[in-house]
Amino acid sequence: MLRGTIAAALAGGLLLSPVDTVDSAFDAFWAAQTVAEATERVPDVLRSGVSFDDAYQRLKHGRRYAAQRAGTVRLTNRTADGIEHQYAVTIPERYDPSRPYQVRIQLHGGVMMRHSAVPPQNAGGIGNLAGAEQIYIVPFAWDAAAWWTDDQLLNLRAILDRAKRDFNIDENRVVVSGVSDGGTGTYYVAMRDTTPYAAFLPLNGFMMVLAAPDLLVDGPVFPNNMKNKPFFIVNGLRDPLYPVKTVQPYVEHYKEGGVSVDYHPQDAGHNTSWWPQVKEVYEQFVREHPRAPYPDALTWESADPDAHNRAHWLVIDALGHPKGEAASLPDLNDYVGPAAPDFGVRASGHRVMRVVSGSNADKLGVKAGDVLMHLNDQTIPVNQDLSETLAEIEPGTTIRLMVARNNEPVDLEGIYQPQVVKLPARQLFDRSRPWGRVDLVRSGNTVTASTRGVSKFTLLLSPDQFDFGKPVTVVANGKTVFTGKVQKDRTVLMKWAARDNDRTMLFGAELHVTP
Repeated sequence: MLRGTIAAALAGGLLLSPVDTVDSAFDAFWAAQTVAEATERVPDVLRSGVSFDDAYQRLKHGRRYAAQRAGTVRLTNRTADGIEHQYAVTIPERYDPSRPYQVRIQLHGGVMMRHSAVPPQNAGGIGNLAGAEQIYIVPFAWDAAAWWTDDQLLNLRAILDRAKRDFNIDENRVVVSGVSDGGTGTYYVAMRDTTPYAAFLPLNGFMMVLAAPDLLVDGPVFPNNMKNKPFFIVNGLRDPLYPVKTVQPYVEHYKEGGVSVDYHPQDAGHNTSWWPQVKEVYEQFVREHPRAPYPDALTWESADPDAHNRAHWLVIDALGHPKGEAASLPDLNDYVGPAAPDFGVRASGHRVMRVVSGSNADKLGVKAGDVLMHLNDQTIPVNQDLSETLAEIEPGTTIRLMVARNNEPVDLEGIYQPQVVKLPARQLFDRSRPWGRVDLVRSGNTVTASTRGVSKFTLLLSPDQFDFGKPVTVVANGKTVFTGKVQKDRTVLMKWAARDNDRTMLFGAELHVTP
């Protein structure tokens, strides 16, 4: 009798079948508007009784998307620290919710000249930098919330998460680009939060701006983290702020250290007049560099085990120096600049403090105490030291210097023949705080790790990357620290699905490692 009553109730729609329960739990999960809401709805999904494999396939398929009006819309986002941000999203004219779209997040310049969170009324479109058909996201920053702050990292994450809930986005084709301050901010994002992005495309920016102490960069930043993603970089030969001659030595340093870089110097100043010539190459680069959601090789450095501590399937959990860790790892933070001409003058401003014995300056008659006035009958600019002025002079040519010596003008003349010297090694970015690093390489079900300053880390294992029917082996610093089978876990699957909101990057188990 009871069985018949239940059957009748099901037939009449009075009780939900198990399938209906799973469907309704996932409908609520997909309808969540934020990561926090999605996380709150995970227990209902687990209580629905859905199997791991069923949940995995549903997450891969993702939510259903509705049609959207084309054009640019201005939106707001309040980050977890309470700061309200405005941003704009531009939807293609022929947006089709049934297919995924690539996304460009474009960071604007002039940040330090903006003193308000309210952007100009007509701001938000992509303007002259329009390229392939895609969704454009244009966030706004200002001096108190610049691109190189933790607040903006939170903002970009939240903006992208909301966009993935509203629009059919190809999670493996989301790039970050920017111009001037936005280009510099692009380097910052790459060094602090790599996981959601396929590539970084800084235009007219300079990574070493982030080393300026007066910029108040939230950090520290780690150039080794740039190895995880490819870069497309443009700078102008005639840029008065960040010319090619200043930027290129660092670009070459990163390339030699393993960063994938396409560098495109342009005959231009601090502007984007080159865009019509570069546009197709830029968009081709994006097409040819989709994100690998489960890269076989990873490196990540962090000074905070509670934030900015993750790269894809690697999470740094605790800092420390366990026995047997790697004595050293190749470090892009160690920089030796290119050989440079040395005239032999050591000056404070224009006043010569010391002349290197036997140097070019010594042979020309420059003395300690001289004040440098003119070079080749041209006044040496007040804000420029002699080395910058001499950089335009060809070795082997005659130069004429006028100096003030004991308040009297003295003319000096001779051949400019500086000694070429190698500059001493230096660290690019501050390392005063404790920090740690993990390098991973996966081959089949074996993960080989090298660590420095990390006492615990977690591997996130995906069924798309690992064979759960076979043992997993982890070798850390030459020692096998784990070997055994790992079970698929619905709780882990839903936990990271809620956090990442990503159909292409799903994890079935957490493996906690102590090297």
